[in-house]
Amino acid sequence: MSNDEIFAAAYREHYWAVSRYVARRLDGRAGEVEEVVAEVFTVAWRRRADLPSSPLPWLYGVARNCLANTVRGHGRRRRLVDRLGNDDTAHGRHIAQGPETETPGAWVHEALARLSASDQEVLRLTAWEELGIDEVAVALGCGRRAATMRLHRARRRLRAEIDRMSPAVAADTGHSLREGERR
Repeated sequence: MSNDEIFAAAYREHYWAVSRYVARRLDGRAGEVEEVVAEVFTVAWRRRADLPSSPLPWLYGVARNCLANTVRGHGRRRRLVDRLGNDDTAHGRHIAQGPETETPGAWVHEALARLSASDQEVLRLTAWEELGIDEVAVALGCGRRAATMRLHRARRRLRAEIDRMSPAVAADTGHSLREGERR
């Protein structure tokens, strides 16, 4: 197969997985998902000769870099708007969420949000993207041992956050967690 055919096959096979990956990380900014995914596959097209035989973890690594560029761009725009004094709070437009906006299991996302970006990413790659440790290593651009250690530490920190939140979680869900059930 030619490099073009390999790229086309990777695109057809992994477009939706990459789209879901990006969408979950752009939480609430659905309009930008297509732009980032297009950027990912543009990079893949330019580097189609470098596509590995199992391209999905590599594509996730490219998507991580494209997302980082997008986040940096948002930061620059936000700082500019702040300097110009043209933000919503300056003009009195506030959005209040109602009680029905609380989604089931939101406490898990809250605990995850309290972790560092690198801890969040390694946990998302294994849980959301269902990658094995070798694929996680490719996506993160590190060795297998480093990926294993990062995952272990991230799981430990997530458990600590959940344990810290457990009295609040128990109150929110109406369940009491006995010490033996938490572990």
